[in-house]
Formats: sequence, C-alpha cells, structure tokens
Amino acid sequence: MTTQSTRPAIATTGLRKAYGDKTVLDGIDLHVPAGSVFALLGPNGAGKTTTVQILSTLVGADAGQVQVAGHDPSTDPDAVRAAIGVTGQFSAVDKLLTAEENLLLMADLRHLRRADGRRRAAELLAAFDLVEVARKPAAAFSGGMLRRLDLAMTLVGDPRIIFLDEPTTGLDPRSRRGMWQIIRDLVAGGVTIFLTTQYLEEADQLADRIAVLDHGKLVAEGTAHELKRLVPGGHISLRFTDPQTLDRAARRLGEGSRDEDALTLLVPSDGGVRSLRSVLDLLDAEGIEADGLTVHTPDLDDVFLALTGSPTATAGTTAAATTSATPEKETTR
Repeated sequence: MTTQSTRPAIATTGLRKAYGDKTVLDGIDLHVPAGSVFALLGPNGAGKTTTVQILSTLVGADAGQVQVAGHDPSTDPDAVRAAIGVTGQFSAVDKLLTAEENLLLMADLRHLRRADGRRRAAELLAAFDLVEVARKPAAAFSGGMLRRLDLAMTLVGDPRIIFLDEPTTGLDPRSRRGMWQIIRDLVAGGVTIFLTTQYLEEADQLADRIAVLDHGKLVAEGTAHELKRLVPGGHISLRFTDPQTLDRAARRLGEGSRDEDALTLLVPSDGGVRSLRSVLDLLDAEGIEADGLTVHTPDLDDVFLALTGSPTATAGTTAAATTSATPEKETTR
C-alpha cells in the first residue's frame, strides 16, 4: 500500500446538502489519507456526484465541516482549486484541438509561463504515451486515448488531490487496465485519488478504502476485504480423494454441505486466516488430509447488493448521481 501522511487529504464531518425538500447528503463523515485511493460507491441518486461537487468547490454544502488539502472550500476555494484536479464523466478535451494544444491551453488557464507550459505538456505527452499523436486532432482519438489526454490535462497544474468521476466508463478492458496503472503510478508519487466508479472490480483493484453511499447516508466503509466480510456466504471448499475421507471430515467439522460426486465439503467461513487455521487444525487432529482447498469470500457485487438492495454496477447502477439541480457537465481543473 501507499505511504500516507498524518493529515488527511480530505475530511468531512456531518456533511449535508439538500435541494428543496430532497436531502441528497445526510451527515456524511469522510477521512481520506493523503497518498491513497478512496473509492465512493453507490447506486443512482445516492449522492456521489454531489459529494465530489462540494469537495471540488462546484457547489456549497448546507451544513458540516469540510477540509480539502487543509483548506475549507467555502472560505478558501481558491486554495482548494490550486491543490486539486477533476476528471469528470464527460471529457473536457476540445476535439478540434490537437493533444498538444489541449495541454497548452490548460497550461495557459493555469497561468504557467510559456516555457513551463511547453515543458509540462511535453512531459505529460510522454507519460501518457501520446507523443506520436501530439499534433493530431483529438477528434481522431480512440476512447482510451481521449481518457488519457483528459487525465493528462488534469495533471498540468500538478495537483496533489485528483477527483476521478468514473474514469474508465466506456473503455475496453485493455484501456481500462492501462488507466488503472496510471492511477497506481500517480498514487505511488504521493497523489491522493478520490474515485467514483461504476465498476466494482475497479474499486476492488485500486482502492485502499471504500465507502458505500446509499440515499445520502454512508452505510459502510472499510477496505475491500473488510467490506466483503460483512456479507454472509463465505466458505472454505475442501476436496478429498475418496468418499470415506470426505465422510470423516464432515463428521469432524460438523457443518457444511457435501457434494458426493465432486468429493467436496463446503464449510462456512468469514475467509479470515483464523477461520482457515481452525478448520485445518481440526482436520489435522484427526489425521485427515484434504487433497485441495479454496477459500471463497463474497465479492463487492455481493456487498453492494446486500448494503443497498440495488442491482450490481455492471448494470450501471453505480453511475454518479444526477439531479436537475446538480448538472453533471460542470467541471473544474
């Protein structure tokens, strides 16, 4: 995992936001360590995008305390904006411009000197494997190239905190994994990533900590492993070489379901080391040896369903929330 400083990159206490009589966020407490990946999951309308908009100074909170890079977005928004970058669902790339021109435009908006802007653009074109297409119009780019350029534009100002709102939506598996590696490299360099995603596998692969938001409330938070252990259904699958050994093991362990044809025994387990050791110790005490074993724990799809009662994210249910009062196309860099 990444090295984290003592001061959190992002912290909220009692964060609240309503639009009319609709409460979007109802007392959200977040603590995001610096130099980590924090993933926010939730079904449509859960409040994920509103959370990002508040943290990135696009909208104000109704109540609660917020600190981003040590600054309060409501009283010192310029300091927050200087420390963050935002890559939204909708690309900020101007497709009429080349990759290089998009980066230079962003450098101008960041008030970099011309020489510094050109140097930074060259560094980012190389880092994101865009040198060969640097002077081609972005309109000709693939989806993966556009997302890389979009993220590169976010990095022109060298932000220490980056908000990624569904960064790999629409990408093919190869491009998605390439983006994952870019994110890992950023975090290895000390950058903090605040991630919303519609892919539960993405959160599982990248996030140091995951929070699940539902109807404006945090319903769970922890590492992927901790969240998976909240959901029943984990088990240890033991395979044996003959029916007699299977029978002895079933009698000794006293629980679980048997598959006589496959010569396997499924023993309920939370997937932890202690649970596994207990099962193996019981078998060892009787001189019973398993031919093979696997440990199954619920995945994040199971966690998502159990905590929100919503379909899995592969059906699009963890896309960022939208309301008529919070247009998605707003963005800041």
